[in-house]
Amino acid sequence: MFFRAALFSASALSLCACQNVTVQSDIDWSGRNDDAPEAAAAPAAFEGPGAEWRSLAQSEILDRLARPEREGRARNVIVFVGDGMSLSTIVASRILDGQNQGMSGEENYLPFERWGHSALIKTYSENAQVPDSAATASAIHTGVKTHSGAISVYARDTIEPCQGGPVPQTLVEMAEERGLSTGIVSSARLTHATPATTYAHVTNRGWETDTALPEDVVEAGCTDIAAQLIGTRSGAYGDGLDVALGGGRAAFQMQAQGGQRADRDLTAEWTDLGGVYVEDRAGFDALDAGDDAPVLGLFTRSHLSYELDRDPAVEPSLAELTEFAIERLSNNDDGFYLLVEGGRIDHAHHGANAARALNDALAFSQAIDRAQQMVDLDETLILVTADHGHVFTISGYPRRGNPILGLVRPPAPNLTDAETPPMPAGDGRPYTTLGYQNGGPLRPRGDDAEPLTDEIVMDPNYRQEAAIPMGSETHSGEDVIAYAVGPWAHLIDGSMEQNTLHHVITHAYGWSATAAIAEADED
Repeated sequence: MFFRAALFSASALSLCACQNVTVQSDIDWSGRNDDAPEAAAAPAAFEGPGAEWRSLAQSEILDRLARPEREGRARNVIVFVGDGMSLSTIVASRILDGQNQGMSGEENYLPFERWGHSALIKTYSENAQVPDSAATASAIHTGVKTHSGAISVYARDTIEPCQGGPVPQTLVEMAEERGLSTGIVSSARLTHATPATTYAHVTNRGWETDTALPEDVVEAGCTDIAAQLIGTRSGAYGDGLDVALGGGRAAFQMQAQGGQRADRDLTAEWTDLGGVYVEDRAGFDALDAGDDAPVLGLFTRSHLSYELDRDPAVEPSLAELTEFAIERLSNNDDGFYLLVEGGRIDHAHHGANAARALNDALAFSQAIDRAQQMVDLDETLILVTADHGHVFTISGYPRRGNPILGLVRPPAPNLTDAETPPMPAGDGRPYTTLGYQNGGPLRPRGDDAEPLTDEIVMDPNYRQEAAIPMGSETHSGEDVIAYAVGPWAHLIDGSMEQNTLHHVITHAYGWSATAAIAEADED
């Protein structure tokens, strides 16, 4: 059983301090851990000043006392990677989600934040303090760190993988080898860095299509990323990907079709191998999840649209794609492995556009929520993490409930809820709560500079200001967070190397040496 703490409504958090407050919880106390303190068996009632905060704290403690630790083997694993989903992105998205529901926002939780098992993940690559998505996603999928820009190859390899040199096996390849079904879903191109790490082995993440390969690389026998995706259908591991849904059609089709390829139409090759190919909403809606034919869905030439720009009549949502993938992969009684990437969080951050980054993070969160409602958490491990962070900040002492995308307005000095004007910066002009250390437009200087207004900063096209000029905002090097629920989720704990996530997954599946040791100890 999956336990959750009670969610407190906005009205509960605004209770008068003189009211009595009783802790409410949807936890089934009859099934709680027998080792839990007897005092925790019944909700406590608080009254007087601070009652609402004591109640909230008690609820969170009761939830933790009742939280199960599942140690059975995982039949299924779903990994959600929010590309660039730094801690500040999670916090700002949480607040925006709450404010969209009429709350002040800060007290809100995103669904995966209630799971309880989490860890700080060190994201550096083999050769860089601040990594890229290729190296970080490779660490998750292969269990070893590699150099930045590389896709599922050993560190510092260049041409060796094209010439038969060893490459690390990915989670998808391991799952296919064992008869599980496999799938990838992404709001980015399916040949982009993160999804590519599940099935491709290349030393340059830019080799997405045949026309991107340098001549010497072709002569060495290298194959582009898109061709390697189709190649899973007849490769060395199982029968290949069962579901692949996202963007990036151009890398698979010929130039005469509006694509980028000069050699062959890979979408036709997919269908020739017995697969189903769709590229629009109508095709997606017509799919039958009960059909065993492998599905390739490429809904745009490049990346899928940002959630704020997505036309539901044209493009399925990330949650819809995830739901179909789970339904389709669940046909296999032996289990499945699924990667779901919220790829456009990263792209919006690179453009210093917080509105689109946060709304894509919320679309990603909705996909996670959809998934956790569809699976049995006693046999499905769900892992949510980011590949790296961004130099995205929340600052300026705004009042509680201040619009997260808005100008900084401080709390009222007399401790009332009275409205306050925007807080001026050192130059006398207003500024926003959200900003970037680099990459965004620099704050204009001089007496003629136009002051920011609510109308300007609340526009979804507004780009937050930055301190350092760059052509594109950069990644950050701080740790990201991993959240987990399901079998062996409690191994996600403390501070961890990013590649260790791979080994937690193989342990949960029962594939690893550590799993064998644990089973032997039980015997």
